[in-house]
Amino acid sequence: MKNPVFALMWLVLAVATPTVRGTDSLRRTLSLDGLWQIAEGKLDAVPDEFLRTVPVPGLVDMAQPPFVEPGPKVTDRETLRQKDPRRDAFWYRRTFQLDGAVPPVAILRIGKAMFGAQVRLNGKLLGEHAASFTPGYFDAHDALKAGANEWVIRICADRDTVTPAIPSGFDFEKERYLPGIFDSVELILSGTPHIVNVQTVPDIAHKSVRVRAELRNTGTDTSADLSFEVRETQSGKLVGSISRAAEPFAADSEKTLDVQIPISDCRLWSPEDPFLYTLSVVSPADRLDTRFGMREFKFDPVTHLAQLNGKPYFMRGSNVTLYRFFEDPERANLPWDESWVRQLHRQAKEMHWNCLRYCIGFPPEAWYRIADEEGLLIQDEFPIWFGGPGWSSWPEPLKRDELAREFTEWMRDRWNHPCVVIWDASNETTSHETAPAIRQVRALDLSNRPWDNSYAAPLEPGDVHESHPYHFMDSNFKLRNLAKASPVPQGSAIKNDGTHPVIINEYGWLWLNRDGTPTTLTRDLYKNLLGPDATAAQRFELYARYLAAETEFWRAHRSVAAVMHFTMLGYSRPDGQTSDHWQDIAKLTWEPHFHDLVRDAFAPVGLCLDFWNDRLSVNQKLSVPVILLNDLEQPWSGPVTLRIRRGQGSDGKTEVIQAQQDCRIEPFGRSELRFELTLPTAPGHYLLEAELRDAAGQPVRSLRLVEVAPDHSGTQ
Repeated sequence: MKNPVFALMWLVLAVATPTVRGTDSLRRTLSLDGLWQIAEGKLDAVPDEFLRTVPVPGLVDMAQPPFVEPGPKVTDRETLRQKDPRRDAFWYRRTFQLDGAVPPVAILRIGKAMFGAQVRLNGKLLGEHAASFTPGYFDAHDALKAGANEWVIRICADRDTVTPAIPSGFDFEKERYLPGIFDSVELILSGTPHIVNVQTVPDIAHKSVRVRAELRNTGTDTSADLSFEVRETQSGKLVGSISRAAEPFAADSEKTLDVQIPISDCRLWSPEDPFLYTLSVVSPADRLDTRFGMREFKFDPVTHLAQLNGKPYFMRGSNVTLYRFFEDPERANLPWDESWVRQLHRQAKEMHWNCLRYCIGFPPEAWYRIADEEGLLIQDEFPIWFGGPGWSSWPEPLKRDELAREFTEWMRDRWNHPCVVIWDASNETTSHETAPAIRQVRALDLSNRPWDNSYAAPLEPGDVHESHPYHFMDSNFKLRNLAKASPVPQGSAIKNDGTHPVIINEYGWLWLNRDGTPTTLTRDLYKNLLGPDATAAQRFELYARYLAAETEFWRAHRSVAAVMHFTMLGYSRPDGQTSDHWQDIAKLTWEPHFHDLVRDAFAPVGLCLDFWNDRLSVNQKLSVPVILLNDLEQPWSGPVTLRIRRGQGSDGKTEVIQAQQDCRIEPFGRSELRFELTLPTAPGHYLLEAELRDAAGQPVRSLRLVEVAPDHSGTQ
């Protein structure tokens, strides 16, 4: 132990005993987050000693003193069976104090625990929850006692232990699968009847919210008055209320109540105005508070565009692969640092993104709360990636009923978040099990959010076709090849037949590690594009320029409902396949080329030089098309300037030609201009730059580098 004083302080904090009073009739929620004691061992025996501490939420590699290689590197990343040779389980322990009598309802909630959780309270087994990515609930009433209490939670040490019949987050790119209780743990105490779950269903046409409340009575025959109040979250102002008179409620029974609550001065939620309400459902024995936004979202089966609150909405965004970031050497406690998570989402907004896909895995609950507050649409993707015929196999023991069970837990946990707009069943996977599971559960969501069935066929007219059109997967592909590329993407196992909305939630294949070295998937690509002696700065500049141009290409033709680049957050390692764009991950500082060039490509009022020929002749006459986009509901008008600058790279400074035209773009519209010009007589490298000024007066640019030489001939 390198620092025994520090370690002792952790241990004292870990066993410090929180106190809760159990005599109140209304709900009390005790957070059990903080430092727990932890030990390693077998599946069937509680360890005799707990000599380490670990934060909850967190992962076991954060334990002090550290364990020897928890979540060891896998020997083969494509093998489904992956066993930790040193231990079968990790055991968590902590105590707490309950003052007063045990209330009628006592439920332990574990937000998420890899891999699965088994719970003991005061030596009594409460049960197991095998799922790793959805919350587990454990009835603690019979084991709870006044005074001192002891929790012991066992999690499996590896994916192999939970068996292939349970989704366990398999990912071809991960090399470590770190277990841990990685979301919050809390004890819910209340009287009975208690409120089990509440679903809010915004109705913006009638400026009201439908509320479905599920109640359970664990006591004797009784009745329950219920009141429903809606308040503005920030101000606390009461904007709607309704009461339900007492109704008979038999012992050991459940009841569902459905009410409609008008909201005065109703204000809609959107990424541009993430306005939140708080609903309180109160009975004589319990109270449940939940937040929601007045937001409706769907994909129009006719226009194939997203609609937010009844209006077209063009989705621009990126991806977060948090479970890959879990194994990043610079991760530390960042995923559980709320200030860091909030800044991450703000950095997304600053890039002109209005949506994110939480890709191949759900982050902790706090991430969704922050996305609600900051205003981002979330495509929420269940952590399944098994590929399809020809390159991988679905594990035969994993069946639709288990998927439906976990999908139900997922939806019930998430359906009041206005940020969550798409349920995504898996990543790049073709299976006969996902569609039946979706059919079993989709009616549970009364808001009827659309589903993404990955590389399997969409199920309903408003469901989406997912496309991953990776042009640069071909290491010989050049930017000039976009001139002949189809603006209608395919990129998946199911043909895009034009009958469903299309979302591109991955594209690029230009990844660089954070130090500027190519990943294992892009070494040949950069060698072909820049040669073997290119510098990191040259690669970063090319990456940003190519990614910006391809983003413009996919946006300009309006053939897709969403353009989401891959990826905003991942890992960076020498033998990795993908990576992100951070210069400093702790401070969330973007790599400068990426920020400067790609940000413009996502601007709501943007433009695309629809010109891809990079080999031109001196004195050549050109007709240069510029496509203009307006994602906003207000028209835009102003001048559009085309310049030709002399210079090597995108830092060309010497302007040699300039032309300008006025343009107007209607709301949600698209326009096209053409500039006729003659190239300079001097050979060299030139920069074509189209520019407009957005509503705030800020420049938005589209750039193309061209080589002008005496011997080039031909036009685009």
